[in-house]
This record gives sequence, C-alpha cells and structure tokens, in this order.
Amino acid sequence: MRSLKLLLIGTGRMAHTHAQRFQSMPGVSVVAAVDVCRERVQQFCATHDIAHAYTDLAAALAAHTLDAACVVTPDSAHAPSSIRCLQEGLAVLCEKPLSDTLESSQAMVAEAEIAGVLNMVNFTYRISGALHQAREWIDQGRLGTLRHFEASYRQSWLCSPYWGEWTTEDAWLWRLSTAHGSTGVLGDIGIHILDFLIAGAGQGITGLHCRLQTFDKAPGNRIGEYDLDANDSCIINAQLENGALGVVHMSRYQTGYMNDLCLSLHGTRGALRVSTGQKGDRLSACLGEDIHTQTWREISCSAQPDTFERFISGLRGNGCGSPDFAHAGDLQLYLSRCSESHELGRWLDCSSAAREF
Repeated sequence: MRSLKLLLIGTGRMAHTHAQRFQSMPGVSVVAAVDVCRERVQQFCATHDIAHAYTDLAAALAAHTLDAACVVTPDSAHAPSSIRCLQEGLAVLCEKPLSDTLESSQAMVAEAEIAGVLNMVNFTYRISGALHQAREWIDQGRLGTLRHFEASYRQSWLCSPYWGEWTTEDAWLWRLSTAHGSTGVLGDIGIHILDFLIAGAGQGITGLHCRLQTFDKAPGNRIGEYDLDANDSCIINAQLENGALGVVHMSRYQTGYMNDLCLSLHGTRGALRVSTGQKGDRLSACLGEDIHTQTWREISCSAQPDTFERFISGLRGNGCGSPDFAHAGDLQLYLSRCSESHELGRWLDCSSAAREF
C-alpha cells in the first residue's frame, strides 16, 4: 500500500483533530503544516510529530511531493488556500463552510471541477448511523410524503467554559468577530445542521426566511482586538422541494446543551427523530400502526465512516468523495440567502440550488 503524504494548512483548534485522525491511519503521513503564526505552527508540529513547519503556503508546496492538502484555516482563507492546492493538482479536504462568501465558494467549486481531483468538505456529522438509517427509510418511502421537519443545533459555550474560556482564548474569540473571518453561528454550526437536514430528508431547500441575532457579550461588544459582531443565534423558516415546511434553529446560547443536533421528519405514514450529541447517536421511529397511538420506538443503528476515513478511501480510489465542494456550494447559497433574508426581512427563493442529494 502506497504511503499518502498530506499537508495541513492552518493549525488552530480543529487542525489538531485532523492531525490526530490522519496520523493514526496506516499508510498516511502528515509531512508538513502551514500557519501564518510561526510560534503556533512550530508548537503544533512538535505536538503531532510533524517534521516540517511553514509560514508560507507556496514554500510548503514547493518543498514536498504531496497527495493532498487539508484546509483548516479561518473561513475567509478557505478559498485562496484550496484553489492554490487544486491548481497544484492536489486533492483537498476543506473545513466547513466552503468559504465566507458565495462568490468565493463558487470559484472553489469551479476550480475543483477543472482540476478533476478528489475534493471534500468536513461535515463531521455524516458519521451518524441514525442519520444514515433515516435517509434509507425516507428513500424507501416508509414515511410516505414528507410534510414537516424540525432541525436544531444547540451549543452553550457562551454560557459555560466547558470547551475553554471564550473571553480570553483566541480559538473562540475569532469565531465571534467578522473582521477575523467568522460568519457567526450561521456559518460555523448552521451549515452543519443544514447539511444534516438535507442529508436526512434527501431534498434541497427551495425557499427560506431567516432571522439572525447578535447578543451583547462585553462592554461595547469588544474584547481586545475582537469586535464581537458575528451572529450568535439563528432561526430559519424553510420549504423543501416537495413543499414540506419546517424550522431550523441554531445557537451558542442554548443553555443545558453542549453540542447536540436533532432532526425530526414527519410524513403522511410515519415520523423519525434523529439526535446526536451528549446522549450518543439515536434514532426513534413512529411507523405503521404506531402512528395511531403516537408510539415511538428506539432503533439500533451502525456508525458510518467519518470524513477522514472517506477522504483517504477516496484518495486510494475506493470511494465517491462525498460530500464534495459542489454540495457545499449549494449550502453556501443557503447561507447567503439567510443573510440576505435577514437584511431584507422577507422570504427568499433558493430553488437554483435544488438538485438530487
């Protein structure tokens, strides 16, 4: 089995997960890492036994023969880093969201198509066996015609320091500041729950109305160099391709929840409830005769390969590389429409992103 050589671009919090996962796989080596902060990249490389640290992407690309790059930078740097690597013929795994603007995400999708190499986006919750099973039953028609859905992603790290003290740590402060590349809760975790919804329902969003909220968190909503102006909470009313209506909610102020996703799907012949988080990966179903007594039953599910496993499998020619940049580009359109809807205060069409999921 040929050894695969990877480059990590960005060495913040999420990059540690990338390094740990890839370094644990047989025949996979992270040979170098890049970050604009020399001290951070050097410490990162020492922590993960990575031989080469760089502060310039071009230098890293010139110095090594690579198979793939993983882009784990702030959102605003996803496009230039990914496009450069695609132009070098490298497969790319990019963190979500695809980019911070619709225009730059469309450029990434176009470049990936030209390059013709493996391209994936890290929607981590695709590992959910409950989500996989729900989609299978949706495709089999066991719920009948889908009529309603509810989807939520709940965090509370702005209320509790369970992941660290957000008021003093750069790893959290940048997520609250648009000047530092953040697209707020909408781009950070909202894109996950939108992907969760679409992957489960098997349909795209054709229209939506969105409300974003930024709460006061510090005097003048500023800490040091960080203006705390990124959105903290979001509510979306949405319609799917078949006309099903529902609500999507996400927040960093959902006290009592650490990191929980929930999706409910209600059809004419049954309903499913998917949840993943502190209580594990769970699927409940109300099907058949149970719909007449509103009885819900727990369903056993098997975990799916995570994004890192699927990426390596794709590099070895054994997988389809999903979700790819094109799918993430559709999600980026939804994010853009959400921001526009909030600004305009009205329902907006999203039908141009509707396709087979």
